[in-house]
Amino acid sequence: MKAVVLLSGGLDSTTTLAYAISQGYETMALTVQYGQRHSRELDSARAVARHYGIKQHVVLDLDLSYLRTSALTSSEVEVPVRDSAEGIGDEIPVTYVPARNILMLSLAAGLCETEGGEAIFIGANAVDYSGYPDCRPEFFRAFEEVLRVGTKAGVEGRPIKVETPILRLSKADIVRLARKLNAPLELTWSCYNGGEKACGRCESCMLRLKGFEEAGEKDPVPYEVSS
Repeated sequence: MKAVVLLSGGLDSTTTLAYAISQGYETMALTVQYGQRHSRELDSARAVARHYGIKQHVVLDLDLSYLRTSALTSSEVEVPVRDSAEGIGDEIPVTYVPARNILMLSLAAGLCETEGGEAIFIGANAVDYSGYPDCRPEFFRAFEEVLRVGTKAGVEGRPIKVETPILRLSKADIVRLARKLNAPLELTWSCYNGGEKACGRCESCMLRLKGFEEAGEKDPVPYEVSS
């Protein structure tokens, strides 16, 4: 069995890669440099891929900096900071990148079909998520239908599956799963900002820290602010 794993270098995608490997898949990794604010997560993705000895790790340049409404692709929009994780997910935040998962899954589908793969794994989460519409179960069901009718593999009766193993897990459960699978969490990077240390104040850091705390685990990644 072959699968493409979308690997950003963060906690969720690294746990998803570890899970795919545990299920016996021969994994290919796809990392997209889409004009995000920093390259720190790309370094993490490469380190994670090396850790697992991934033979085919595609790092693709796709400049989405023209998407000027997102804090992750535009220097004119500030990444919001918080004092706590409370209230995250109540509305779609400015860190939403328009159509990002549609684009990422499409790119992964092309690689998957080319290499004769059966599935795409993506580390999306609909429980402790940040309000992104493309992290919901109905989105992934709809995208699987797109692949069924819009690819050669689908038309020939071999539709590519979209696997979302952590979709319904809390962040604490994701941490527990990562520990169970011995995922290299010390190599991961979830912060929306770059730097030697994670900021500890953006929404991604807040959710990650909350997950480790609730799981009773210590996050191996250093933070500028952690409480």
